[in-house]
Amino acid sequence: MAKFENKTEEQARQEILEIVGEYCDRFHQKKPYEEGDRIPYASRVYDRHEMVNLVDSALEFWLTSGRYTDEFEKKLADYLQVKFCSLVNSGSSANLTAFMALTSPLLGERQIRRGDEIITVAAGFPTTVTPMIQYGAVPVFVDVTIPQYNIDVDRLEEAYSDRTKAVMLAHTLGNPFDLASVKAFCGRHGLWLVEDNCDALGTRYTLDGEEKFSGTIGDIGTSSFYPPHHMTMGEGGAVYTNNPLLHKIIRSLRDWGRDCVCPSGHDNLCGHRFDRQYGQLPLGYDHKYVYSHFGYNLKATDMQAAIGCAQLDKFPGFVERRRHNFDRLYEGLKGIKDKLILPQAAQNSRPSWFGFLITCREGTDRNSVVRYIESQGIQTRMLFAGNLTKHPCFDQMREEQKGYRVVGSLQVTDRIMRDTFWVGVYPGMTDEMIDRMARVIREAAGQS
Repeated sequence: MAKFENKTEEQARQEILEIVGEYCDRFHQKKPYEEGDRIPYASRVYDRHEMVNLVDSALEFWLTSGRYTDEFEKKLADYLQVKFCSLVNSGSSANLTAFMALTSPLLGERQIRRGDEIITVAAGFPTTVTPMIQYGAVPVFVDVTIPQYNIDVDRLEEAYSDRTKAVMLAHTLGNPFDLASVKAFCGRHGLWLVEDNCDALGTRYTLDGEEKFSGTIGDIGTSSFYPPHHMTMGEGGAVYTNNPLLHKIIRSLRDWGRDCVCPSGHDNLCGHRFDRQYGQLPLGYDHKYVYSHFGYNLKATDMQAAIGCAQLDKFPGFVERRRHNFDRLYEGLKGIKDKLILPQAAQNSRPSWFGFLITCREGTDRNSVVRYIESQGIQTRMLFAGNLTKHPCFDQMREEQKGYRVVGSLQVTDRIMRDTFWVGVYPGMTDEMIDRMARVIREAAGQS
């Protein structure tokens, strides 16, 4: 207590934060890369600013969403050039909230109901699809293409039925799907478009002569801030839209399903807390406890948002470094295209690459290649589920032959499951790390 006896609270706070910054500089500096060090596929990139923000929020001890949350939502919306952004506790929760928003009765005839169909792909991460199945909607799986690893848009019309209500797709490892074709398809049939942007924050796509960020071209976009992603706050995600009605629904679902829009700690901002009629409740029932949706508590903490605010300041540099690393790795692997298929950016796009996808050509065994790369201390990953319909979570639905639909065959999806892997290009990688990865991958392909 004596240390702060003659100081104001603000003076004491600033002294603590300066010490925290010095602590981070001293004990959290990443040691320089040395030849032979393990190269992970992803890692956090941070400095004293994230740690100081984190402790600043902790000293406030608000804990739930607060001023840093408000700041983060505004900064991310400004960056993406969208009207509305809602912070949630994970990318999975972001996808859940985005999909559930489309099931709201407030949407009238466009409301997704149980049994309605959603066009998607099986070559991706399960939480793009999970909300559909849990709600009782029917995912309709369409094959993908190599080397873009996104939906084959030539199959969209075949996938459409009179029960189709939406398209919900992820941009694969930063590479956007054919937004022009998918957007036009949704427009022709009056469908919702949800962009799972969790692996593509910062990607740009030119549509009708205007360059926009992926995640902002459809009706709703989502992001994830899990540590391996483009930026991090530990856990966290975001849902964004330009549609004020969808935004109202998203906020309600995130905040327990409440009808009230007052943030935590504030009451009666509308001035009508006790004088309205809702449903079959008594006249004047407290609006803070009126529920217009079956919602959740999916808010993030202000400490997470504090980290996110510092990360957002660095984010444009993160994106440029990812592009640099991708381009350098591509140059290092061009000489073995007879062994490996290298990734290709979607037309009219500038990807913010999350990873570098590689598919082994016929005669090159992926398992042998991956085992060699891993043995040299370089981390690899599969394209997530490969083919989601092959996983144990689909066993019962496969046996009963209901709950989902497949358009044609998933031949390319199955090939990805067998022959594809990826390595990282995160912004903490140096040129020396990239060059070593290229050398090791060349060696692996040569030995296969």
